[in-house]
Amino acid sequence: MDRILLQGLQFYAYHGVNPEEQALGQRFQVDLCLGLDLRPAGQTDDLSQTVNYSAVYRRVRQVVEGERFRLLEALAERLAAVLLAEFPLATVTVRVTKLHPPLQGAVQGTVAVEITRERA
Repeated sequence: MDRILLQGLQFYAYHGVNPEEQALGQRFQVDLCLGLDLRPAGQTDDLSQTVNYSAVYRRVRQVVEGERFRLLEALAERLAAVLLAEFPLATVTVRVTKLHPPLQGAVQGTVAVEITRERA
């Protein structure tokens, strides 16, 4: 399976369980691996034979910034479902990262969820 990778897409949004996350918001990062056959596009140099990653970015931005979820798992599932429904993908891997998680203590890391889904 060939892949198109979109990495490091950052958005400001209001997802989280804690009331302050829902009120103040925070930065999220989305990384995508879109699985499909890229041979037709490679052979024809024709955008219509592949997935327009600018359109994918716009759709991801609409979901991340326009909808609200308590769990990263729910956001990742929604993104996977939208991308599989709206683009000619065989598989999609979605990683959603909370860049500054509200954990107690001196935490400088991130928290992420990664899922892989296939077209039914």
